Amino acid sequence: MEISEHEFEQAQTRTAEIRQAGHAVAARYDRKHGRVVVRLHNGVELAVPVGLVERLAGAAPDDLADIEVTPAGLGLHWPKLDADVYVPALMQGVFGSRRWMAAQLGASGGRATSKAKADAARANGRKGGRPSRSASA
Repeated sequence: MEISEHEFEQAQTRTAEIRQAGHAVAARYDRKHGRVVVRLHNGVELAVPVGLVERLAGAAPDDLADIEVTPAGLGLHWPKLDADVYVPALMQGVFGSRRWMAAQLGASGGRATSKAKADAARANGRKGGRPSRSASA
């Protein structure tokens, strides 16, 4: 696939604009707290628990400790995991695919407790509880 000089220049301009918003200059794995700490060009540090990041959740600490920052500073790469994370997405709170993010949100909602949720569960129990699943043919 060939790209024109104009398309190449546009891509370089977009990359420069994205980098201005924030790019990584260093990254490390914080074993004690189980998180990736990314230092941005402006001195800001972003700490993200690895369990929230789709490609990193459940990975071994030794694999997480080996992090590379891409030359443009817009990506992080874990060679042992063959995993990549886009730094601007981390800054926006996007830790994986839409499906991954929806599953994380659903799981946290399911674990939530409140008086209203307890009252609803009690009321449902008085009605006989959750209906049993019928076998579909």
